[in-house]
Amino acid sequence: MNDKHRYTLEERATTKFTALKDKHNSDLFTLFKTEIKRAFSFSDFISKTAIQYPNQFEAMLPALIENAASPHSSYGHEFYRQELEKRLEGIERESQLHAQIRQFRHLTMLKIAWLDMLGNTDFKTSLAAVSELANTCINQALDWLYHKACHRYGYPQEKQCLLVLGMGKLGGNELNFSSDIDLIFVYPSQGQTDHPRKPIEHQVFFMKLAQKLIAALHQTTLDGQAYRVDMRLRPLGDSGPLVISAPAFELYYQEQGRDWERFAMQKARIINQTTQDNAAYIKEINNIIKPFVYRKYLDFTTLESLRSMKQLIESEVKRKGLANNIKLGAGGIREVEFFVQCHQLIHAGRMTECQLPSLYRALEALVSHGVINRKTATEMAHHYTLLRRVEHFIQAFNDKQTQTLPDDELDQQRLTHLLSLDSYEDCLSLIKSAMLSIHTAFKDLIEAQTSAKHEPPSNHALIDLWQLDLEIEEASEILSAEMPPESAFTLAEKIQDLKNKLGKVGLGDKGKHTLKKLIPALTHQCISFKSEQASLNNDKTKLQTVEKLFELIVKISGRTTYLELLSEHKSVRARLIYLFTQSHWVAQQIINFPLLLDELLHPAYLIEDDKHLGDWKLEFNNELRLQLLRVEPEDIEAQMDALRYFKITQQLRIAAADLSGHLPINKVSDKLTLLAETILAFSVEMAWRQVSEKFGEPSDAEQQDKKFGIIAYGKMGGWEMSYGSDIDMVCIHESDKSGTTNGRKSISNTEFYVKLVQRISHLFTSKTYLGQLYELDLRLRPSGNSGLLVTHLDTFTDYQQNKAWTWEHQAITRSRFVYGNDLLKTKFNQVRHNIICQSRDDELLKNEVTEMRVKMRTHLDKSQKGFIDLKQSRGGITDLEFLVQYLVLKYAHQYPSLAKWSDNLRLLEALAETAVISITSAKELQEAYLAIRNKTHSLTLQNKQLSADNDPVIKKFGVIKKHYEALLE
Repeated sequence: MNDKHRYTLEERATTKFTALKDKHNSDLFTLFKTEIKRAFSFSDFISKTAIQYPNQFEAMLPALIENAASPHSSYGHEFYRQELEKRLEGIERESQLHAQIRQFRHLTMLKIAWLDMLGNTDFKTSLAAVSELANTCINQALDWLYHKACHRYGYPQEKQCLLVLGMGKLGGNELNFSSDIDLIFVYPSQGQTDHPRKPIEHQVFFMKLAQKLIAALHQTTLDGQAYRVDMRLRPLGDSGPLVISAPAFELYYQEQGRDWERFAMQKARIINQTTQDNAAYIKEINNIIKPFVYRKYLDFTTLESLRSMKQLIESEVKRKGLANNIKLGAGGIREVEFFVQCHQLIHAGRMTECQLPSLYRALEALVSHGVINRKTATEMAHHYTLLRRVEHFIQAFNDKQTQTLPDDELDQQRLTHLLSLDSYEDCLSLIKSAMLSIHTAFKDLIEAQTSAKHEPPSNHALIDLWQLDLEIEEASEILSAEMPPESAFTLAEKIQDLKNKLGKVGLGDKGKHTLKKLIPALTHQCISFKSEQASLNNDKTKLQTVEKLFELIVKISGRTTYLELLSEHKSVRARLIYLFTQSHWVAQQIINFPLLLDELLHPAYLIEDDKHLGDWKLEFNNELRLQLLRVEPEDIEAQMDALRYFKITQQLRIAAADLSGHLPINKVSDKLTLLAETILAFSVEMAWRQVSEKFGEPSDAEQQDKKFGIIAYGKMGGWEMSYGSDIDMVCIHESDKSGTTNGRKSISNTEFYVKLVQRISHLFTSKTYLGQLYELDLRLRPSGNSGLLVTHLDTFTDYQQNKAWTWEHQAITRSRFVYGNDLLKTKFNQVRHNIICQSRDDELLKNEVTEMRVKMRTHLDKSQKGFIDLKQSRGGITDLEFLVQYLVLKYAHQYPSLAKWSDNLRLLEALAETAVISITSAKELQEAYLAIRNKTHSLTLQNKQLSADNDPVIKKFGVIKKHYEALLE
């Protein structure tokens, strides 16, 4: 600070100090003259308040001096509440209320300013202190006025209260030093007060109360104002009622709420302290606000709204000639707020942990969920803190609401000193650098991935085609410059068909505007797409992809947010086209469940995945647990939807990784099998809770030890699940057969476990809007469809030993214990081992295996002219499975190690290790098996069942046929 300004500030401080001494000549003032003059030199507000209330300033001075070394030690809700309650004790008149509120506010703000400027205060603590002070003043004034109003007009029904919503920075507990407070007033419901002679309507009662509260805070008296109150954010703004009932509040935001109000409501916080009387009302209002602000799906309509709002602000800044404005200018405070809020509105509907009014906390939550990278967030928070500190200081100079950098040289020097810089030029340079960095990140968010209007103008023909009302012949003529005439005509037909279908939907202006940009860009990108597979780079494939994409557009036409997602993100369109081109199954999944589009924004499948089974299982468990934590435990439908959403999103990730070559075929099956296991385990837990709540638990079982297990057969048992696989399973238990449950409605243990399996089946097979989880096949249980749904382990053992057919023993070679405790698992594995390792008559075994295979082939082989059934035809996968099962059952009594595994690949290895077959034969069969399975996966992804009979994979059939005939025929 140069000598001229130091002298001027000291001179001003001396003048103010003299005025203070003249008004109240205290020895304390003389003792702390240096500190007082220093504070006066930094803030005219401090000097003005001290002179206005010299006695109270004298009383608080020792604490100010002491706390400068450890600031904010006596800040906080409880301290403020107790202090203000003391002031309000015994007062009867509103004028006294006004005086006490203002004096308390001014003196507390003096303390905050003093410690900010002379102490070593954490800035975020200052924001919280200013906000908590406002909360306390509002609540204490409201309580005092409410009791007065009830005494005069009677109590509202059920002692309803006026709920005060703090908006903006007050809502986020990040209030400025000299800020307006934005409020909205809501009361629970219509009715009348209980006054014995002159009851009044609730609307009138709460309007009078609200008017009194505004006056208590806003009215200018001899003590000035406490707070400037702004009510313009309420429903319908200045033209709307001052107070509104909760039902009307809900109706407004359901039917009339505008995009900018979603941004505003994001910061909404009910200021009233939660009590037993108002807790239900507070919950009701929060339940109205959240679904209005946050969508359950990724919401990219936010970006367009944000652009419009930003343009309006920029126009206002320009119109008013606002220069050096650190809030509204480019890169200012408002852009940081918009940056964070925009990400919240897009993602927090799904990531509920990000639904936070505080900017700092929201930013951290967005980082933890991978929405914003750590570096960007750290820079944003750092620059935002700098601008908020500057704003805080320039407002504290004279308690004026301003965001404009000072023109006055003295204030410039004050700011320079408070920021610990050498010159005001350094201040400007630091602020300019921060605002440039903020503006760059903000522009990247709202401009970097815009749609057709920002892309090269190579799709003009398609833009014309979509916007003009042309005949198909005219349209195809325009397109013929891009593709052969026949393809051009087909594309023109498809575009016209899309127009016709969308014309019946009843699109709003926003949807039409988005489609005007999206359809030409999407179509152009599709017909320009180059696949790595040369066989897919032809007009027929591209037109099929266009048809599927248009089917998706029709499906999501009522969901503007998904149209915006595709319009805003060229990379998402590219991934969508890639997946639609590669796989009809994936395309149909996305068409059936458009919420899968969210997955294309942050595609996890692009990362090489070489984790172990244990890591995958842990990831599945953690992610599904997190999803279910967001659902109310008693909301069964929401839990079922969460399970289905988890399945279809994970299947999409696996399929995309499969298509992109990041997962080999055996790992694809491993992940699909683990996915099913994870869902099955969580479903059992849900079903157990639901059944036990009604009937209690079996007397010898509990949640942690259910004495219940699930055995997977077939593809799940053999680690070979595909995208459309069902689950073959058998359920067992080892509870006391004669026991009963301990609930109020007691049933037998056996009946309990039957109901448990029925409940599991219901959770799996019920069709919701997300489809069903998996088809469950329970026919492999003892006695098939005529047997109980769940079998006691002893009964299962007896059946397998004495009554089971050979084909059931074949099936058990593919079985695996997938749910239950370790003790039950050990017992089942021993039973399985004993059954497989029985000594068998070879001729009888061979006959029964081959007879069953012939029956299956006769009834199930779907081969037709020119096409082969890869599973059931001769030399197909089922032949290999029967061959392996036969060899295991034949030789396991000699080589018990053959009973260890349930999957074909490791069983073939075990057969080679025991010299039942040669190593060469094992490798040939493994290679053939993997090749056919890989082709089967590919056909599934194309929604096909049969393979062309000239496909190269058919050569592998010869390998399996050779070994099958040699060993079984």
